[in-house]
Amino acid sequence: MGKLSKLGKVYLAAVFFILYAPIFYLIFYSFNSGGTMSSFDGFTLEHYAAVFNDTRLIIILMNTVIVALLSSLIATAIGVLGAIGIVFLRNRKMRNAMLSLNNILIVSPDVIIGASFLILFTMIGVKLGFASVLISHIAFSIPIVVIMVLPKLQEMSSNLIDAAADLGASKRDILTRVIIPYIKPGIFAGFFLALTYSLDDFAVTFFVTGNGFSTLSVEIYSMARAGITLTINALSALIFVVTLGLVVGYYFFNQRARTVGTGGQ
Repeated sequence: MGKLSKLGKVYLAAVFFILYAPIFYLIFYSFNSGGTMSSFDGFTLEHYAAVFNDTRLIIILMNTVIVALLSSLIATAIGVLGAIGIVFLRNRKMRNAMLSLNNILIVSPDVIIGASFLILFTMIGVKLGFASVLISHIAFSIPIVVIMVLPKLQEMSSNLIDAAADLGASKRDILTRVIIPYIKPGIFAGFFLALTYSLDDFAVTFFVTGNGFSTLSVEIYSMARAGITLTINALSALIFVVTLGLVVGYYFFNQRARTVGTGGQ
């Protein structure tokens, strides 16, 4: 057992090294005064200053965050209601069919989804830009939210709903005071996963974005063809630090909530 435990730790360390080494390599060269990632000539903060001086890059970053937040919020609201509707379908065949359709959307290649939306928006005359990107992100985020909320709904005992109904609770009260509080962890998980997918998405966004509107992933791809400057390294480092701070903050918030919930024991 001891040898297996040691092998497991070595394997885990190797996995984390493979995942984080490129990130730290990128961050390391964000301080390079040489302007390239071939050799480190000296320490500088000029690339970080360039990030804040590049108005266009800041606007693109804001576009990315706004689309991610809006699409995640809307997708979470729709996805939660969709998951509840699927779980409470009485027709078993219909329920299984809906679950299958939801899962198909999750495993479908992003290129197919992006091309489909491009054809749809072209057919109905929707101008490519903020609206088309937002709608597309909402669409591919909804199945993610549904799949995250479903386990909590299936775990919930029907006795809770029956008890609430027996006590005179309306359907609205059952939804807002019984179901939603119980599945809250799944809702938060779905929201943050949808947010992550939206921030990371390139393939779908590339198809449905238009002139005058861009997101960070599409912009970096466009810059890569001409050569990426270390300003992108600096921006990536800042995003990584902010993300790390949010994760650590969320962890300590949960730990504190658990401590308060258990009475400090």
